[in-house]
Amino acid sequence: MSASGHERILLAHGGGGQLMDELIRRHILPGLANDTLAELGDSARLNLTSGSLCFTTDSYVVKPLFFNGGDIGKLAVCGTVNDLAVAGARPAALTLSLIIEDGFEIEVLDRILASVAAAARESSVEVVTGDTKTVEAGAADKIFINTAGLGVRVAGADLGFEKIAAGDRILINGTIGDHGMTIISQREDMGFQSGLESDCAALASLTCRLLENTMAIRFMRDPTRGGLAATLNEIAGGAGLSIEIRETDIPVKPAVQAAAEMLGFDVLTIANEGKFVAVVERESAERCLSLCRDHPLGKNAKIIGEVVETRDVPTVEMETRIGGRRIVQMPYGRELPRIC
Repeated sequence: MSASGHERILLAHGGGGQLMDELIRRHILPGLANDTLAELGDSARLNLTSGSLCFTTDSYVVKPLFFNGGDIGKLAVCGTVNDLAVAGARPAALTLSLIIEDGFEIEVLDRILASVAAAARESSVEVVTGDTKTVEAGAADKIFINTAGLGVRVAGADLGFEKIAAGDRILINGTIGDHGMTIISQREDMGFQSGLESDCAALASLTCRLLENTMAIRFMRDPTRGGLAATLNEIAGGAGLSIEIRETDIPVKPAVQAAAEMLGFDVLTIANEGKFVAVVERESAERCLSLCRDHPLGKNAKIIGEVVETRDVPTVEMETRIGGRRIVQMPYGRELPRIC
């Protein structure tokens, strides 16, 4: 039995009265405690001295709620932190909004909130404000989470499509496809799921390390929905330049590759939640690679290709393992539903 005397969420928990107050004070606030959040104001007051801020928002509807390597709470924090990180910012504060179905187990909610708190601590970021809504059973598939994030841009960071030039190298900080294949394997209860684990992780400590130790970073993006294929096509299109990659240099865990082939997926299009793609100056590419590999989240980093001049329209082309070449197209639509 929860502290409020209920084992499940009721519609009344979102009604603004005593039950909502108890839910906030006894279940949400304890793990996320900080002075700003404790004020419970309609907005958070933050003292930020930087003249350059980054702001992002995202929503999380993953199914299942818990998976190998994480859960919806950890995913919500890491996903928002990563959106700030690849923009060249150090995360400063997050919001947390919960949309919870009538009948949702409070014990499960507590587990999710504990994961939110742990991920926020690991990322050195505070949840400073939020909102809670309850909806009828069946209206939200148990729980949806929305977050917004505010970050302070790292001094000297100047990223953008317009910075990218022919000759720049393409760097990724580790193996691809881990998150998407983990989600689909657990969703379908497939036998190979024990060999798969989501890469869900907050990347700001690594991206800030790069930005603070080199001026060679031209652009960064995290390859979530649509995977590496979508991200590289977005970079090529935004820069007006083409990209050439080498299949043999793309890091993929054997279990992920086997699962993707068994199910007919292209591993290049599968979602990631702990990876970033960076476009770096050619002369400093090896230094950037070394900086990544000295960090736990970049030990499997690889340089997978380079930016080249465009002959007709910007394209992404891959040299295959057998020496052929193929165009890597932007995915048409979703391959794996509800992966984040």
